[in-house]
Amino acid sequence: MIVGVVGKIAAGKTTVAKFFEEKGFCRVSCSDPLIDLLTHNLNDYSWLPEIPERGEPTRDRLIEYGKHLKETYGEDILIRLAIDKRRHCKNIVIDGVRSKGEIEAIKKRGGVIIYIEARPEIRYERLKKRNAGKDKVIKSFEDFLDADKAEEKLYHTSMLKDLADFLIVNEGSLEDLKNRVKTIINSLTSGKI
Repeated sequence: MIVGVVGKIAAGKTTVAKFFEEKGFCRVSCSDPLIDLLTHNLNDYSWLPEIPERGEPTRDRLIEYGKHLKETYGEDILIRLAIDKRRHCKNIVIDGVRSKGEIEAIKKRGGVIIYIEARPEIRYERLKKRNAGKDKVIKSFEDFLDADKAEEKLYHTSMLKDLADFLIVNEGSLEDLKNRVKTIINSLTSGKI
């Protein structure tokens, strides 16, 4: 089983993917192959596209390199690489799915899509708390909104909601989110989609 998790910056995609991981799914992010290729951490793959010059995986560099790979190898390249990285797993959850082509690649393999959303103010507070290296260029709420707009322009993330099998509004507690995810996992494992 393959589950793709879609949403805007800091909506809770990784948290949802981690809940799936707790239930036995292998977790992988669409950005993992990009980070692996940029840092030359290549051991988990059975095949590779071109290997770039080694570099720091900043948000801008990941976006730029991801765009190049998609233009060169097809819209589904990151999904193919993510699945390859976790090819020994029975069930995979892919965090950070960002395009219609990636969603189609997951659905073509019989997978499902979960769209996570939250208001920008909530997402910005989460981004500040997670303090991820890729986010260090975002210093203010205005920077966050600019990054959000740039990602929306590039991926049309909001429009992907219509392609999702499940929608989670993630504005409550962590326990609320966990319960929503449990309900989805139960639905998927009982065959009721």
